[in-house]
Amino acid sequence: MRHLSDIVLNQRPLTMPAETSVKEACEHMRDRGVGSVLVVDRNDNLVGIFTGRDAVCRVLADGHSPAVTKLHDVMTRNPVTMAPQKVAIDALRMMWDGGFRHVPVVEGGKILGVVTRGSIKGYEQHRLDEERELWEHMR
Repeated sequence: MRHLSDIVLNQRPLTMPAETSVKEACEHMRDRGVGSVLVVDRNDNLVGIFTGRDAVCRVLADGHSPAVTKLHDVMTRNPVTMAPQKVAIDALRMMWDGGFRHVPVVEGGKILGVVTRGSIKGYEQHRLDEERELWEHMR
């Protein structure tokens, strides 16, 4: 089984301060080809996460201006994180159970990266599919 440290190895996650506008964050997400921004405080501690889904549901659909709305107004505060020694299937289970797609990987307060449903493929995804199918038959 792969550990999360294997998946985020050499990753440079997109981090931005909470005062950043949604527009600027979305531009950086587009340019980097990522689906989330890890929101950090002055000491680079993780304080929130902002995703493409947040841009749609919390900004655009609610009629807010991306140019003036700040990340701290629409981010998910204190996101669930996982340690790098955890295995990938645990992250997939957590995302499935929690209904989200991004999990920051943090160790000792240091952000190492982000795992997503899309970044965990192969054996782990196949195993989760089998587990979900088994649970459906048990209902």
